[in-house]
Amino acid sequence: MQKIFKLITLPIVFAVLTQIGFAQNTGPKKPMSKRDAERRAMHLRDSVFKSFNRSDTSISSLLQRVEHYTTIYNQINNTLGEGLDTADISAQLPPVIRRIDKITLLGNTHKSSTLRYLFVLRDNLDHLQNSLDGWQSDMSAISTKLVLNQNDLLKFNKDSLLKIVPADSAVRATFFVQLKAVKRLWHRVDSANRKALLKVNLLQDKISVSYTKILDESDHIDGKIKSFALKALSGESTYIWDIDTQYNNFTPALNSTIKLNQILFSYFIKNELPTHIIAVLFFVVIFSWLLYSRSKVIHNNEDPKAIFVEAKYIYRHPIISSLVVVTAITPYFYDHPPAVFLETLFLVSIALTLILLRSNFPKTAYRFLVLLLGLSIAYCISNLFIELSNVDRYIIFGLSIVSAVAGYRFYKKVNKVPDDYLPNTSLVTKVFVGMQLLSILLNISGRFSLAKIISITAIFNLWLLVILYLVIKVIIEGFYLHFQVKKGGNSFLNWLDYTLVEKKFKTTLTVIAALLWLFFLMQNLSIDDWAVDYINDFLWQKQAIAGSEFTFGGFVVFIFVIWVSSIVSKVISYFYDVSAQRVTDLSVEKKKNRTSALLIRMGVFSAGFLLAVAASGFPLDKLTIIISAFGVGIGFGLQNIVNNLVSGLILAFEKPITIGDIIEVDGVSGTMREIGIRSSKIATGDGAEVIIPNGDLISHHVINWTLSNTNRQVALIINTAYGVDINKVQSLLKDQLGNRSDIMTSPAPSVFVNNVSANAVEFKAFFWAADITKVSELKSRILADIFAEFKKQGIEMPSPQKDFYLHFPDKNAVVKIDKKKDS
Repeated sequence: MQKIFKLITLPIVFAVLTQIGFAQNTGPKKPMSKRDAERRAMHLRDSVFKSFNRSDTSISSLLQRVEHYTTIYNQINNTLGEGLDTADISAQLPPVIRRIDKITLLGNTHKSSTLRYLFVLRDNLDHLQNSLDGWQSDMSAISTKLVLNQNDLLKFNKDSLLKIVPADSAVRATFFVQLKAVKRLWHRVDSANRKALLKVNLLQDKISVSYTKILDESDHIDGKIKSFALKALSGESTYIWDIDTQYNNFTPALNSTIKLNQILFSYFIKNELPTHIIAVLFFVVIFSWLLYSRSKVIHNNEDPKAIFVEAKYIYRHPIISSLVVVTAITPYFYDHPPAVFLETLFLVSIALTLILLRSNFPKTAYRFLVLLLGLSIAYCISNLFIELSNVDRYIIFGLSIVSAVAGYRFYKKVNKVPDDYLPNTSLVTKVFVGMQLLSILLNISGRFSLAKIISITAIFNLWLLVILYLVIKVIIEGFYLHFQVKKGGNSFLNWLDYTLVEKKFKTTLTVIAALLWLFFLMQNLSIDDWAVDYINDFLWQKQAIAGSEFTFGGFVVFIFVIWVSSIVSKVISYFYDVSAQRVTDLSVEKKKNRTSALLIRMGVFSAGFLLAVAASGFPLDKLTIIISAFGVGIGFGLQNIVNNLVSGLILAFEKPITIGDIIEVDGVSGTMREIGIRSSKIATGDGAEVIIPNGDLISHHVINWTLSNTNRQVALIINTAYGVDINKVQSLLKDQLGNRSDIMTSPAPSVFVNNVSANAVEFKAFFWAADITKVSELKSRILADIFAEFKKQGIEMPSPQKDFYLHFPDKNAVVKIDKKKDS
């Protein structure tokens, strides 16, 4: 009877609650989403169950829990159905394992390998290690996701709330149906997740084993490299005239070299496709830029040949010039490319360099470079050998002798006329000859590997100096042509000073070229990886002083960011200075805009300082201590500096003085050229630049003639002869001042009698000039016009009157002088 009562009253309660809700919400109401409506209905059902079911108060919670598990397991099932991102790894892992085994075999069998061969093996291991690092990260993420899925699946069996059986038969039947469905879903998802987890774990184990093999083999090869280096210093064999029979293996060494380099080259070409595309795009960009500048100069200038005198490489060989830049820079795009690829690009770059220098280089130097090209080809072939051989040793010995003799003969010719050659040619040639002589001595004493490294380094780095010099010349020529193209009045290039840009840009390119040359030198000496590891350890190894940890790398990053900030602020200041020089309209708004450069510079520098602190990893709590110490230093010895800094900020915000204002301070008058952080510059009329501390501009009396406008009152003093008609002169002066377009009409000019003396009548005229910068010129014109008008009207100018008194001695007659008689 109780169950029947519940079933009858349940619909009635639902209807009553619906009517109550409708009556209480008769006003306009925002439509609910389906999710909110479903949640509200669920809460409503739960309240009904709680009201009419004294024992089953958690029915709604059970249904919600079942629904929650259903949603989670459906999501897991959908994710597993899409498949795991392990197909590519599974396909690529077997070839990697085979390569690791092959490298291990080669590392253990080639007892007489060269240092180049050992580095080739280690470079391959490094590439494989990088791939496995990425795979390990990917597999770890997938495994973590699957473990989380398994944890969610385990919660289902441990959930004691699902073991409660509802007392109501109708509700119990519905609950059991949903629970059975979610159990079937759980079994299916749990099985799929366990299989995926097992598959991922097996794949992770294979990757871990391969990674361990790579680490072991890398340590093994590093040990062989160290022992080889010690052996190279002590000597691999006897003197050169004592033939070592263990190295009579030239033919097998040649065949092994060809086979290995073919494999490395083909593998590199296939696996570095994105970098190849970047290199091609780089060539397209360089060639398009040079060709555009060249064609624009030809079509837009009346005498392009006069311009191309300074851009002879681009004018005669635009394609080859582009290729020289690309082949010289492209090798640095790759991470440990094989030697056969580097030497191929290197020889191409040398050939292109010789084409460009054929008609633009001294004949003696050009013949020396042609000889070096033949030597370089032989050196490149020898550098690829993976085994030691007596034939290779004798070839290097002969090449070193030829290089040393040719370098010495060229050095003698350079010393005779050093001005005909590039700067430092004599020094570079001397170093080249010295390294070749050192290689000869080492080869004779049995240290063939060391002799080979030094000899190859000498000739390769000599070529790189020539190539980088040409690269800088081509890029500078490209900028020169770009500046010579006729631009419109608002073109960006019109705001740049080519001389300054060339100087700064050439300096930057020279620094970059020096770094590239140094890196290439370390590559040839086979110490680049060691240098990188050593520098990295030195920079980022934590140091401790008084309980505070820091790294030298943090200091380097801090200084670098500060340097970049200063460069950006200087660039901003440069453009504002150019703007000040080009803009002739001294309107107030333009002057204020130019003065805002100080705020921008200080803002950039402040932001750079904060970024530098953040990037360096310096603890901010220690920064407050430094600032406090800095404040103590300010209180004792930096008062004037801080006063000037604060005064600079006041000038920037209040703007009592702006760039372009004509001011007078402490007896110095001139035009304000720059408002800096600590001091400002005033350009005087005689061409001098006066540097005034910002504190003086705030604390001293400053006259600003152009604060609100550029108008200025001008006073003229005009003297006339005694006895002139004063009214007539005043009228003439007013007419002269009132009928001029270069004098302001408001306020109107005025003329007054300033003084009357026995010799002259002095008039004072006042008028206003619109532009203070043209006052002197305006006064000159007005005075010339007044003088001409006075002469025309017969108004005399004052002349000084002098009385002479002659006293003769007594009894002397006065001699009468006849003016008409010649003396």
